Amino acid sequence: MYRVPLATYRVQFNAGFTFEDARHIAPYLAELGITDLYASPILKARKGSTHGYDVTDGTSLNPELGSEEQFTALHEKLEELGLGLLLDVVPNHMAASQENSWWMSVLENGPHSRFLHYFDIEWGPVTAKGHTENKVLLPILGKPYGEAIESGEIKLAFDPDGFYFTYFDKRLPLAPKSYGRVLRECVESLPKEGVAIELRDLIEGDQTVRNSRFLKDTLTRIYESSTDFRAALDATILGFNGAPGTPDSFNDLDTLLDSQYYRLAYWRIASEKINYRRFFDVTDLVGVRVENPEVFEARNRRTLELIAEGKVTGLRIDHPDGLFDPIGHMTKLQLRLAEPGAPQPHSFYIVVEKILAKNEELATAFAVAGTTGYDFLGSVNAVFVDPAGLQRLTKFYRNFTGMTETFDDICYERKKQVIQELFSGEMRGLGKQLGELSMHDRNARDFTPTELLTALTEITACMHVYRTYVRAGATADTDRRYTREAVDWARRRAGTTIDERVLNFLQSVLLVEPPSYLAEERERWLAFVMRWQQFTGRVMAKGVEDTSFYNYNRLISLNEVGSEPGRDGSSDPVDEFHLRNERIGRDWPHTMNGTSTHDTKRSEDVRARISVLSEAPESWERDAKRWSEMNAPLRKGSVPDANEELLIYQTLLGMWPLDDDDTDTVNERLRQYLEKAAREAKTHTSWISPDAEFEKSLVDFASAILDHEAFRATFMRTQKRVAFHGFLNALSQLVLKLTSPGAPDFYQGSEIWDLSLVDPDNRRVVDYEKRASMLRKLKSGVERGSLDIATMLRRWFDGRIKLFVTWRGLDARKRHADTFRDGSYSRLRSESPNVCAFMRGDGIVVAVPRLTSRLGRAGTPPVGEVWGNSVLEGIPPGEWKSVFTGDPLSVTGAETRLAEIFARFPVAILEKQ
Repeated sequence: MYRVPLATYRVQFNAGFTFEDARHIAPYLAELGITDLYASPILKARKGSTHGYDVTDGTSLNPELGSEEQFTALHEKLEELGLGLLLDVVPNHMAASQENSWWMSVLENGPHSRFLHYFDIEWGPVTAKGHTENKVLLPILGKPYGEAIESGEIKLAFDPDGFYFTYFDKRLPLAPKSYGRVLRECVESLPKEGVAIELRDLIEGDQTVRNSRFLKDTLTRIYESSTDFRAALDATILGFNGAPGTPDSFNDLDTLLDSQYYRLAYWRIASEKINYRRFFDVTDLVGVRVENPEVFEARNRRTLELIAEGKVTGLRIDHPDGLFDPIGHMTKLQLRLAEPGAPQPHSFYIVVEKILAKNEELATAFAVAGTTGYDFLGSVNAVFVDPAGLQRLTKFYRNFTGMTETFDDICYERKKQVIQELFSGEMRGLGKQLGELSMHDRNARDFTPTELLTALTEITACMHVYRTYVRAGATADTDRRYTREAVDWARRRAGTTIDERVLNFLQSVLLVEPPSYLAEERERWLAFVMRWQQFTGRVMAKGVEDTSFYNYNRLISLNEVGSEPGRDGSSDPVDEFHLRNERIGRDWPHTMNGTSTHDTKRSEDVRARISVLSEAPESWERDAKRWSEMNAPLRKGSVPDANEELLIYQTLLGMWPLDDDDTDTVNERLRQYLEKAAREAKTHTSWISPDAEFEKSLVDFASAILDHEAFRATFMRTQKRVAFHGFLNALSQLVLKLTSPGAPDFYQGSEIWDLSLVDPDNRRVVDYEKRASMLRKLKSGVERGSLDIATMLRRWFDGRIKLFVTWRGLDARKRHADTFRDGSYSRLRSESPNVCAFMRGDGIVVAVPRLTSRLGRAGTPPVGEVWGNSVLEGIPPGEWKSVFTGDPLSVTGAETRLAEIFARFPVAILEKQ
């Protein structure tokens, strides 16, 4: 089954929004015009998970979301309404948690675990007590190991699941081979007859302890039946757990811990010592080797069953760039899902969460329908930024903050920073592998480990894409270009500090182009590159999205995943938008188009507001300078600096509530946001080394300006102007999403105004009753002919207008489904820089305003004669009708006045009659 959604609606499942809740809102979504529910992960995750990406069991549904019966009831309701279910799946990682039985088996049994090869672990030697063993490093301790054990925080315990260690809420199993160490202490205190005989038999010989289940069951039986054994074991455990203040009392516990297949360690050494692949730098999410056929089947078992049962009709693949072979994984998945006679390679609807960099295109080798839409977000976002205004903002930003670095400069430095602070161990591991490769090349064997590591770090920091996709037997021309560009940039930035010969050697390795005398080394070179490719995306994500985005505050609406914070204003964003849509319509007509997600830094409506600043940069410059001077007495020392101050003012403009009743929440939300933003920036504070004094000064400044009456008065004047033109931007953005090639995606609640910031702000509870009630009234008004367009436009702030445009646009998509699915697209031209317009097929015209500050003052919508004599060229002659107002439009020539297209409403979708 290859079901292509017409429109998707993303919901975040958790204990507060369950299968039953989704079933309840399904009729509303169908009424709105949604065709597919788009669900966050639903497989069993850690208890209390708010997102579901920390999967603990790939074979069962998450009980916190509901039972199998409740999920079936949801499916039946969706099927009744004709809705599909697009499911978010997480192949790259799982929770490194006691709730994950596969992970616990590896920790307990080490090389004897049947799940040993399920996880991406480098079983190299880990030093402990003067010797080395193959262990998993677990950096979970809140203090150095010695302090943690001698303070009594690590304890030995026993229950029917065997012996285990506790560290606060964490539980860690004992290896069966170490049971004898505990039991011998216990048996020596028991009478030589009775249970002692059975216990001695139990602990003698390795073969008797390998069957851990038998061992645990036997011990539990004896423990429950023998008071002598119970008392002896409890006393033995008490002895192992030592007495705080008496260091030597913990010697036995230390020895017991050292005999496990894992080593407990201080969390701060994770970046240097960890030996399993993580999701980015998250220690409690472990990489899964889903490229292994057995692991692929086990990890996807329940998902494949749900698809076979017809309960899941599409997949969204989370973080594909973390996979060993993303292209191979998608091909394997399509082949696994193929039905007899189904078209290849697209047997099933799949989209990937692929972040595309500037000028990067999704590799055609991906057997998918497209991406989750961050590339659309970036393209449509730029449409509402004035290029000339952006250039003026750049000059002001540099003068105001004293920052001379370009965004590219910041990305380069911050990627090197995260390599050092978050991934130094992984990078050293790659450097070691590279050194081993160099020893086989007579022209590279004299390169020192330091030279190789430095060059590899430099090239990684100079990558402008998340990763390349070099794989066995295939190196695409684009991958060659991206790699060569990175090496070239490394040469420029490093200058003479790196030997040119080292960079040449690395380029050959990364392109898997060994010299002829090293042909037999090709497979080893490829293995290294496959590993490196998994790493570069992590550096890009943490160095750019989660660091650079918070350090470059020129115009923060551009600081978004898929967008271009460093745009220089030299290109035409409308032309770029059309070029992108033409390409997508041709190559990926069924892709997804998103504008807000659970991961965006700001909601679509917040970005739409902030972009207004580019339309009047002189006004913004005056405001920022005035506010900075006005609020200077509220600073504590140099906190905030000028860059942080710009972040605060722009954030306030974007997030300021439309309802006065909600203004009381601004302070709390802003403080929460600024603490996260400051830590992500990693300049004055960070998650690893938080500076409490700095953070308090920063958030206290933000709170103080909110109570500053003079500031608030001038701020509100600017805010009202920005909010009005921001609403027009948001409405235009919505129409472009509804009508561009691809399926529009709606993040939960965003069908009316949503002024959310980054998570957790964008995970707030959605009032669906309010939205359903608004939709019913809108539909009733249209049916009765009583809907007052002018009043709805005048009262834009109540959210009805966004819901109205969403509903009417989705209704048009359904009525013209073939047109919107086939990818046809042709731009329409106008001499006015204030319009973006195109056609879908030969029967749909789309036109929206942009840069509306030029068209009229705040409060004056861009309708009617506001447009003067401006025209749109290329609409075919004939009779047309507005999807929003129902007004007819007769086109008789090659040009159509914009005043007629936007006669009563500021955005237009026209249908050929």
